[in-house]
Amino acid sequence: MNSIPGIHHVTAIASDPQANIDFYGGVLGLRLVKLTVNFDDPTTYHLYYGDGQGHPGTILTFFPWPQARRGRIGTGQVTVTSFAVPDRSLDFWETYLQHRGVDGKRDRSLFGQEVLSLRDPDGLQLELASTPDAHPDRAWEHGPVPPEYAIRGFHHVTLTVEGYERTAELLTNTMGFRLIESKENRFRYSTQSGSDSKAGTIVDVLCAPAARPGMVAVGTVHHVAWRTSTDDEQIQWRKTLSGQHYNVTPVIDRKYFHSIYFREPGGVLFEIATDPPGFAVDEAAETLGSHLVLPAWLEPHRAELEKVLPKVRLPQAKAVSA
Repeated sequence: MNSIPGIHHVTAIASDPQANIDFYGGVLGLRLVKLTVNFDDPTTYHLYYGDGQGHPGTILTFFPWPQARRGRIGTGQVTVTSFAVPDRSLDFWETYLQHRGVDGKRDRSLFGQEVLSLRDPDGLQLELASTPDAHPDRAWEHGPVPPEYAIRGFHHVTLTVEGYERTAELLTNTMGFRLIESKENRFRYSTQSGSDSKAGTIVDVLCAPAARPGMVAVGTVHHVAWRTSTDDEQIQWRKTLSGQHYNVTPVIDRKYFHSIYFREPGGVLFEIATDPPGFAVDEAAETLGSHLVLPAWLEPHRAELEKVLPKVRLPQAKAVSA
C-alpha cells in the first residue's frame, strides 16, 4: 500500500449553526463549500468549510446540534485542530481577532513553531500555525481575510491518547507515517520525512496517561479523516486494516467522498476518505455553499426539512482589511 497522503478533513460537533457559520465563514474566513444535512440525521445540518474549491486537506465540517450537551476534551480525541497560515502572518491575526472579540494566545510549540491558540464559540480548540510552506492555492480569496494572510488548509492535528505506543505503531507500520520529531510527551509524525514535511501531512501524538477521557459532544472533534486517492486504494486499506483485526466499517457513500471508519488503538475515530468526487458534483464551483443541497433520496422531503432546519444567514463573499 502507498502511504496516506495526509489529512482529508476534520469533523466536529457544534451547537448553534448560525454562530458556527458566523465564526468560521465570517471571522476565520473559510469558505462554506457545502450547506447540506447530516445523512444519518437529516433534521440536522452538515456544514462543510474549506478553501475556494473544498480541496482535501482544507475541509472542516460540523454537525450542529443546538440542544446537545457540552462535550469534554480529553484522551481518545483529536484535541487541537491546527490550520496553516503564511509565515509572519500572526501579527495580523492577533490584531484581527482582537478586533472581533476573539481571544488568542501567541506562543511557540514544543517544536519551536509560532502558533496562535484560540477557541471557537463552542470551545473547540484551534491553532493557527505559522509556516513557510502554507499552500498558496489553498486560501479562500473572497472572504473577510486578505488572501496574503488567509488560512491555507490544515497544518496538523493533535491526537491525545493515554498511551502512544500502539497508536504510533499503526501510524508508522501501517499508514506510512514517519516519526520526524519528539520532545517530552509529544511525538510528531508525517507522511513525508524530515525537513520535507509539508502542512497537512503532519499529526502530533500527545501521550497523556493522567488526563481524563474525552467525551464527544458539543465543542469536541468527532473524527479525523485521512486521504486516499481512489476507491480501489480505499478497498485495499480496508483489507489491510481488517487483516490487522481493526473493526472497519463497509465503504459508505458520503456523496462528496467515500468513507471507511475505524478506531485507532488510543480510541480516536479515524476515517479514510477518497479525494474524489469532490464538492462540485451537485452545484457549480462558483456557487458552492450558497443554498441548501440535499441528496436525491431526500429531495422529496425538502419542504418538510426546510421547516425543521433553523434559518441561517450565509457569509458574504467580500474582502475587507483588519
